Amino acid sequence: MAMPADTNAAGDIFGGWVLSQMDLAGGIAAGQRAEGRVVTIAVDKMKFIRPVHVGDVLCIYSSVGRIGRSSMEILLEAWALRHRYGTREKVTQAMFTMVAVDEDGRPRPVPNRGETAD
Repeated sequence: MAMPADTNAAGDIFGGWVLSQMDLAGGIAAGQRAEGRVVTIAVDKMKFIRPVHVGDVLCIYSSVGRIGRSSMEILLEAWALRHRYGTREKVTQAMFTMVAVDEDGRPRPVPNRGETAD
């Protein structure tokens, strides 16, 4: 839930807070697919569509896209549930690139589940 401490001078929620929540969600999706630790290496096509307001619940949906040897593209959409109980409205979308890493932080292969690697 977006809280007053997360606002900018205009009273809207900071874009950085939204980005942070999306990074957490993307890391969860990528970590599940990679079956281990992942790191964010890029955020592309970040589009802020509508503001997020105090009291909105941010719902983030992910979809694993292209899978390379060690990297994955994760499409993320953030939707605001207005005032905790109201209508849902798409507020942000982005493409995150995550890389599977080993215990030393070096890239490692994403386990093959029958998909074709690029």
